[in-house]
Amino acid sequence: MQKFMSNAIAFLLIVGGVTSIAPPAFADGDRAVKVSSDGAKPKSRRFDFTYAARVKQLPVGANVRVWLPVPQSNEDQTIERVDSSLPLNPSMAAEPGFGNKVLYFAAKSPQSGELDFSVTYRVTRSEVLGLITKTGVALSDAQRKQFLAAESKVPIDGKPLDLLAGLNLPKDNPLKLGELLYNKVDEHMRYDKSQPGYGRGDAVWACDSRSGNCTDFHSLFISLSRSQGVPARFEIGFPLPEEPGEGEIGGYHCWASFYVDGHGWVPVDISEADKNPDLKQYYFGNLTENRVTFTVGRDVTLVPKQDGEPLNYFIYPHVEVNGELWPGELVDKRFKFKDI
Repeated sequence: MQKFMSNAIAFLLIVGGVTSIAPPAFADGDRAVKVSSDGAKPKSRRFDFTYAARVKQLPVGANVRVWLPVPQSNEDQTIERVDSSLPLNPSMAAEPGFGNKVLYFAAKSPQSGELDFSVTYRVTRSEVLGLITKTGVALSDAQRKQFLAAESKVPIDGKPLDLLAGLNLPKDNPLKLGELLYNKVDEHMRYDKSQPGYGRGDAVWACDSRSGNCTDFHSLFISLSRSQGVPARFEIGFPLPEEPGEGEIGGYHCWASFYVDGHGWVPVDISEADKNPDLKQYYFGNLTENRVTFTVGRDVTLVPKQDGEPLNYFIYPHVEVNGELWPGELVDKRFKFKDI
């Protein structure tokens, strides 16, 4: 079992000549300082992460709009934008729901019918040891309401609550309650992407299928947590292999966290626990440094507003052509990392 290490002070830098992003909306007021119980330093990892894509088979002269998620510095990671290749000068704004940063550009599609773009970030990511550290960050009333509310695929009543029937829920101890819900979701589900419908983060579908990927695991956990009056949030980004080096990254990874008054946010990574049973204890309350967070939340409305419906979650490029969503299979995504 991996030995727990306690968190030191995380950091946020404003670096001249590069882009250092402001904290997302879930960070309340001044930057929180993590106070460890024994003063030991958490593990960290420093790497370059390249987010790139090619939009294909565009009608010549079509109006193309592209939105990209932007990772932000917070108490667990520091982000610097070190390189980019974009068709036009983009705009940068925070979307209104969660404060996620959005890089946006609009263009006419060229004769080639293709648009390429890439952004490279320098990331310093710290291990998160949420059980033995306290952030001291208090939720505002608006934030508490937001992270207790139902979302389109995350209900707070109905079928997911059937999983709690007959259980003695420690409602006066949110930490113990979170652990019970963590174990319940892990027992109920298995990591399996063979059933059509996985990956949408539909808590009701997860109840029925008893399988899925990280979005399905954590949507069910968030549904159960919020139903019991414990704020919970969805976080999504990219995983890195444990061994340092460089290479391609196949796709996103997500996790969740729940809020305990007087303690702060406590992370859970239930799908990783399901894939790695020896680390089940670790992934309740802790996250490895082998990841980068890009965005938070579900049912995301972009800036400027997209023509389509709110996004289920925001991690891949959102592309609209002449006001219509461009098919994902016509957007070749390429993600790379290189340790420094």
